[in-house]
Amino acid sequence: MKQNSISLTMHIWSHLAIFLTLIIAFLWIFQVLFFDIYYERRTTSLIEKIALKTKIYYLKKENTDIINYYDQLSYENNACIQIIREGETVYSSNGTRRGCLYVKEEDEGVVNSYITDFITSGKNTRNYKIINPALNNDTLISAVKYDDNTYGFINVSLEPTDPAINIIREELIVITIIVFISSFFIAYYISKRISTPILKINKRAASLAKGDLYTPFESNDYIREIKELSDTLNYTKEELQKINETRKDLLANVSHDLKTPLTMIKAYAETARDLNKNNEIKREENLNIIIEETERLNLLVNDILELSRNESGMDTLNKEKFNLSSEIETIIHRFDYLKEQEKYNFVFDSKKEIYITADKNKITQVIYNLIINAINYTGKDKKVIIKIEEKKKFLRVSITDTGKGIDPSEINKIWEKYYKSEKNHQRNKIGTGLGLSIVKTILINHGYKYGVKSTKGKGTTFYFDVNI
Repeated sequence: MKQNSISLTMHIWSHLAIFLTLIIAFLWIFQVLFFDIYYERRTTSLIEKIALKTKIYYLKKENTDIINYYDQLSYENNACIQIIREGETVYSSNGTRRGCLYVKEEDEGVVNSYITDFITSGKNTRNYKIINPALNNDTLISAVKYDDNTYGFINVSLEPTDPAINIIREELIVITIIVFISSFFIAYYISKRISTPILKINKRAASLAKGDLYTPFESNDYIREIKELSDTLNYTKEELQKINETRKDLLANVSHDLKTPLTMIKAYAETARDLNKNNEIKREENLNIIIEETERLNLLVNDILELSRNESGMDTLNKEKFNLSSEIETIIHRFDYLKEQEKYNFVFDSKKEIYITADKNKITQVIYNLIINAINYTGKDKKVIIKIEEKKKFLRVSITDTGKGIDPSEINKIWEKYYKSEKNHQRNKIGTGLGLSIVKTILINHGYKYGVKSTKGKGTTFYFDVNI
């Protein structure tokens, strides 16, 4: 069943709005349900401290300003202090206007019961909670025994009666309404600020999916993750541009390499049929050319399939121990026809047999392709040098030509499919133009280090290191 989805802006806005609403709700829940409990505990602790202070000050007989001290203590803490000695009130602070206990004559019997209870209890301290008949509100009393005949009673209202409290409560209501309304606008602003760059990236990504590989993704400096996402997508776009260009070049070059032999096959087949059907020698030459071009087509198709298998990871390595020196000599023998017909010179000097463990067929293909590359680009002396050098931790296999060399700016590009230093695609003397790309993939799969060294006008050396 398909569910209705909401936009990112609304999603962020709704979550922020709910969060802010919960904060306001929590504030009011605390105010309504827990404030009275907190206020009572806070007030109990306060009047117990006041009671202790009155006792300490009373026991200091040298204090002559005890009345002023009690008045000040009562005023500063909004508490009423009553001192009773031998049943008579010797001090009572004037705190009636602040919600203190004030008893009318008809209420004395009800209220004074806590005084009698404490005096007869024999305890040093005790707390009482009663209803003040004058104001009909809860009042907390802390009783303390000074000596055998003197007692102190400190009382505070548990229901704040200060007008400022009511004003604060009214202000809290107004502030709550303002915060509640403004929080929705603030949440919407924040959600837009966060979601806008993401929506832009999403819109740009949709264009990328449709083939727009050139419009950049806008960066965002104030949100790190979005900036990193933009940078990653820009990098992806650049890589896709390269892949797209490579694909176009590959298609054009493969088409060229397919078209040329097909055209030649057709032309020589028609010539053999129409013009040389009675000339056995010419017909034989035409048929040989057709066979050569057919072999070139077969080689191209095989290289394309090989490259596809290697790059997709479908082709597994079958490692075995084999004689590398002997294998190189076998590869060189494949080019005997070039030695005889075109006077190519292949130099390979191996003083001893060298064994390695690798995929024999793959490494053979690497060396074969590198030799073909050297044949295509070597100098007028037509010299190709193959070496095996023993290092401390590896063997280095190198193939060198004596051609014009490679420009330093193009060194890293030569491993690409069909890449050539010349702008126009040219037909190789032998091979398909995919050889170095196949070499690169095979060596990476083996975990071998590889590279190229070139000097302009002197030649180029391709190498790879076999782990030992």
